[in-house]
Amino acid sequence: MTTRRDFVATSLAAGMVPVLAQAGSARGQSADPPVTGATQLLELRRIRLRNGPMVARYNEYAKNALVPAMNRAGVKPVGVFNLSFGPDSPAIYILVPHPSVESVVTLTSRLTADAEYVKAGAAFRALPATDPPYVRRDSTLMTAFAGALEVPSGANAVPSRVFEVRTYESHNYTANMKKIQMFEKGCEIPIFRRVGLSHVFFGRNVVGANLPSLTYMLVFPSLAILEKNWAVFRDDPEWVKLRAQPEYADIVSNISNVLLRPADYSQI
Repeated sequence: MTTRRDFVATSLAAGMVPVLAQAGSARGQSADPPVTGATQLLELRRIRLRNGPMVARYNEYAKNALVPAMNRAGVKPVGVFNLSFGPDSPAIYILVPHPSVESVVTLTSRLTADAEYVKAGAAFRALPATDPPYVRRDSTLMTAFAGALEVPSGANAVPSRVFEVRTYESHNYTANMKKIQMFEKGCEIPIFRRVGLSHVFFGRNVVGANLPSLTYMLVFPSLAILEKNWAVFRDDPEWVKLRAQPEYADIVSNISNVLLRPADYSQI
């Protein structure tokens, strides 16, 4: 028998299809390609915490209950990161790659139906209002572009690795799509690769705050290499030439970035 929860989840999933389709048609496509595969829909969660026991407690919950349950639900790899530099510290960021639209809207109900998750997370989920599990949680949903999510490997997979998450806001959707075009057709991504700006993902934000915008994540073996490689990029002749093209003028109105360190149980 179909439950009300299943009906609501199915209805929400159906309602999101036009939103995601708009993301494709805005790029000049006649129709958006089917959302398939485990890396085309990316959810970036930010969990705002308070100094003190909240941080260790949330990491314990995520390590022993949340991430294993997500994996059992077909959501993997899951990245978990502690905020190293940026606003609203302390905070934990979680990167969740969804295999489908339905996964986005049904994940919570599937987790609460998982007996192992319910048992492992019981104490955390029962915390009272006087000692809440976190301050607030917000999410951004993205459609990936410029390829699939890339798990760090080689030198970028060392324990000392650092991640940078950058968000580019634009004054309208035309400018937003121009910036995506600059990455893809303008060959900004090949320049990134050549100078050592290794990406984990590029995503166009379709649900969340400060739209229209795009977000991408880079990974570096260390903070020193991050600073060194960005300096190389800024002076790269191909980049200097690309950014001077009139068609790419005034397409980004604000840039924000945060630096993250992976939790010891992060799968990214």
